Amino acid sequence: MNTEVIQNEPSFTEEEARKYKLSLRECILGDRHFYKKVAAVVLPIIVQNTLSNIVSLLDNVMVGQVGTVPMSAVAIVNQLFFVVYLCIWGSLSGAGIYGTQYYGKGDIDGMQTTIRFKIVDIIFVLTVAILVFIFAGNALVKLYISSDTSPEDAAETLRLARQYMLIMLIGFIPFGFGQVLAGTMRESGKTMLPMKASITAMFVNFVFNALLIFGLLGFPKLGVCGAAVATVISRFVEFAIIAFGAKNKEKYPFFRGVLKNFRIPKESFIAIFMKSLPLLINECMWALGMAVLLQCYSVRGLAVIAAMNISNTIAQIFNEVFISLGNATSIICGQELGANRLVEARRSSWRIMSLSIVTCIGLGGILFMISSFIPHIYNVEPEIKEMASDFIKVLGICMPINGFANIAYFTIRSGGRVFITILFDSCFTWVVSVPAAYLLAHFTKIPVLEIYLFVSLLELGKCFVGFMMVKKGIWVRNIVQNM
Repeated sequence: MNTEVIQNEPSFTEEEARKYKLSLRECILGDRHFYKKVAAVVLPIIVQNTLSNIVSLLDNVMVGQVGTVPMSAVAIVNQLFFVVYLCIWGSLSGAGIYGTQYYGKGDIDGMQTTIRFKIVDIIFVLTVAILVFIFAGNALVKLYISSDTSPEDAAETLRLARQYMLIMLIGFIPFGFGQVLAGTMRESGKTMLPMKASITAMFVNFVFNALLIFGLLGFPKLGVCGAAVATVISRFVEFAIIAFGAKNKEKYPFFRGVLKNFRIPKESFIAIFMKSLPLLINECMWALGMAVLLQCYSVRGLAVIAAMNISNTIAQIFNEVFISLGNATSIICGQELGANRLVEARRSSWRIMSLSIVTCIGLGGILFMISSFIPHIYNVEPEIKEMASDFIKVLGICMPINGFANIAYFTIRSGGRVFITILFDSCFTWVVSVPAAYLLAHFTKIPVLEIYLFVSLLELGKCFVGFMMVKKGIWVRNIVQNM
């Protein structure tokens, strides 16, 4: 690694620069204390998100038992909602960067400022999202129904998607405000309560899915609508648990009196807004890019959407490890930067990155090996099962690539380099991935599997750019030192 960049930075003392001249082994492999710190942050997140994705898998299987058209309708709506979820996450991320560094600095007032900003932010984002889906929901769903779909299937898909969408919109409210509380807890390194709340909510979701989709134990048989009602109930349960836990003022002192004096200093509001807006744009554009990619693939038939729904649901269970490690990178590096331990932040980034690559190679191999068996748990046509199996194999091959890019993204973001993250993340998607998928899907006869593989491997370019930016250390900044 290049230590010259560090030695030329005024933020580093000569002693710190000398300490950073470590062997390659020491930069890649951490000690026991380091891995205990990472495990304390990342394991609850992994458990929470993995169980959540397992429940999503069971939801898909249950809805899939109703038929391919209902499963496709749910998949389309969930892809559209995925854009909103990422917009919520992205809009809160700017405040989260400051919150993490404020916590590392020991500044409770600063953390409360970020919480108040998040509340204002989430009200705005949820209002816009709900209005868009109420008035433009049908038009958005129609974009995913290919022209060769029969009129009967197209009409039924639209009807089921509309019903599912309107019920799910209610769940946006507890989900959004739950993210404000849970995100702040994670920024302080306390990830256990959000995990427990999520596990409870997942259990509630699973039980009510079974009761309401199939009409068990005397409950009405609601099908797709039952899946939506179950999800909404679980959202309110999760929020109630987190909100009740947030009353523990000793464990979470930053929530004490946060609503009584609801004031955000102008300078802080502007600073946080200038971080939040680019991240909101980035997440929105990236999520829209993912939605457009699916739309590009959907021109090859409704079966492609069903197959991708299966493969993506399975892959998300495995992907949670490197996604959670990305969150841990943001938390750990952010706290180190806020405490002005700049050298330690760089070292932590490289160590988590190497851990993510090794883990993704192992998990990607497992995903590849079981790819032929998983689709058979769905009640869909053999063509869809075979297609889903091939998509899962591609995801297994590309998992180390995605894992590396994910850690690079969170590392750069932890230092507040939000404009660079836009270029690195969403701009790459729209400039490289989306045009490639659109041109190949619309103007060639190449099979959809080969198109999907080619577009996925384009992420190698992002990995190269990410490696260079992390190595140069342009992200190593304490942005709360003078606030």
